Amino acid sequence: MARIVMKFGGTSVGDIDRIKNVARRVQREVAAGNEVAVVLSAMSGVTNQLVEWCKQMAPLHDQKEYDTVVATGEQVTVGLLAIGLQEMGIKARSWCGWQVPIRTDATHGKARIDSIDTTEMLADMAAGSVAVVAGFQGIAPGNRIATLGRGGSDTSAVALAAALKADRCDIYTDVDGVYTTDPRIVAKARKLDKITYEEMLELASVGAKVLQTRSVEMAMKHHVRVQVLSSFVDAPGTLVCDEDEIVEKELVSGIAYSRDEAKITLVRVADRPGVAAAIFGPLAEAAVNVDMIVQNVSEDGKSTDLTFTVGRADLDRARKVIEDNKSSLGFEGLVADANVVKVSVVGVGMRSHAGIAQKMFQTLAAEGINIQVISTSEIKISVLIEEKYTELALRALHTAYGLDAA
Repeated sequence: MARIVMKFGGTSVGDIDRIKNVARRVQREVAAGNEVAVVLSAMSGVTNQLVEWCKQMAPLHDQKEYDTVVATGEQVTVGLLAIGLQEMGIKARSWCGWQVPIRTDATHGKARIDSIDTTEMLADMAAGSVAVVAGFQGIAPGNRIATLGRGGSDTSAVALAAALKADRCDIYTDVDGVYTTDPRIVAKARKLDKITYEEMLELASVGAKVLQTRSVEMAMKHHVRVQVLSSFVDAPGTLVCDEDEIVEKELVSGIAYSRDEAKITLVRVADRPGVAAAIFGPLAEAAVNVDMIVQNVSEDGKSTDLTFTVGRADLDRARKVIEDNKSSLGFEGLVADANVVKVSVVGVGMRSHAGIAQKMFQTLAAEGINIQVISTSEIKISVLIEEKYTELALRALHTAYGLDAA
């Protein structure tokens, strides 16, 4: 007998028929003799509607009351699934975040999980009941409902799997696994049988939408084996696991891209100690996250150009912060460009093989694609290119690294 956490996203519980389909999948695991906890998102589109209502009521609303409103979507789906399972003769009960309890910090709207007390839930599961848990939510200090931020149901599921010491956390979504790149763009993309936590974390952080970054971080920290599966197709998924579980490691496991990028270049910035801190300090205070950074060599020792990227949604805010500090920063001009995309090559094989970056640069050059910014980590190389070359770059790199399906 195994203990399994099953998580279903918004599209998987989008209507009554789909919730009944989820119930049948849960029934299969119960029939196999497994102890099962199920974590659910709200029906697709519901959370967006709840958020919009909060904005309409007051643009600058109380985040505590916002959490009270947006947490209701998951309460509906867990209740409906529990009813559906009971109708099939399966013992089940719903659990809201405060009932488990899943305790969080006080950062309403994007709270972080502090602890999960599974004592009561484990006793219920041991008695043969399926635990149907509301994802995305917990209880903050002061006994207030808290939500974990968008995509938080993945985090709920992995955190619960860790607390329950589950054998596996199965995350059901509208894709049937993790692919070498976006199959909507590259027809020859392959589904991976296994991928390491580190690779998945890098892919999630640079644009792959399969798993939420925080959930992968938590899985890696607590060694929770995560399987990504489709709610709609009965097919093997992709297992996210420790590196030592993968016998034959790929040189490059995947190629991701992110359109949520904007580039800012500060022209003729004073080349003196403390300038970078003076630029990026105010941006950090304004909650603008800076990603890639490149500084040109100063020819005269007096001034240089500095280029960096921010999220596209933060571009206007970043420009205002920098313009407001222009007199103290002493730059001549600011050039912004939102028509860029970040393309990243990821693979644990990079640690032990030279020439990965060279192949990336040569491949893009052969296609006439200019690289604007480069950043690297131990298992990732990212470049910034013009957005119009996204599809060409992905297809060319996918072929160059031997990832095309046979």
